[in-house]
Amino acid sequence: MEKGKGVVTRRWAIDFTDNNNNSHSSSSSRDIPDPLGFTRASQEQDDSTVSRQKKDAESNWKSQKAWEVAQAPFKNLFMMGFMMWMAGNTVHLFSIGITFSALWQPISALQGVGKVFEPYKDSKVDILAPKLLFIALNLAGLALGVWKLNTLGLLPTHASDWVSSLPPAQIA
Repeated sequence: MEKGKGVVTRRWAIDFTDNNNNSHSSSSSRDIPDPLGFTRASQEQDDSTVSRQKKDAESNWKSQKAWEVAQAPFKNLFMMGFMMWMAGNTVHLFSIGITFSALWQPISALQGVGKVFEPYKDSKVDILAPKLLFIALNLAGLALGVWKLNTLGLLPTHASDWVSSLPPAQIA
């Protein structure tokens, strides 16, 4: 500013100084009028809708994560199936280890179903269907391990496995 020109006011400037005796203690936020289109009542309503939207978003997220956890054993099925196929049908240390691993993982997962889905419990989230899918996929993994035990000849499936006086079953 140049001398003698006076105070230049800007078009978009707001003067926050108190014009009443230049005392800052008497002014409050209620003295400043609300901007156009803004009322304090609408802000309270917006807060309630925002909190409701946050709760809905959180319940949707929990539901989505519960389904992801429920589908996780599906990936394990293919991995275990491939590993069992690679182990072959002869009885040796590697094939027995893979087979018992294929049996142990679903059993331990089925024992901890409640703990797995505990973080996703909510009044708005139905976790029964994801739990059932999780259980079904782990039972399929257990069946895969039992099938491998049978192909290795480690399951007693013939009468000769139980009675020693009978001749052993012939392999075709």
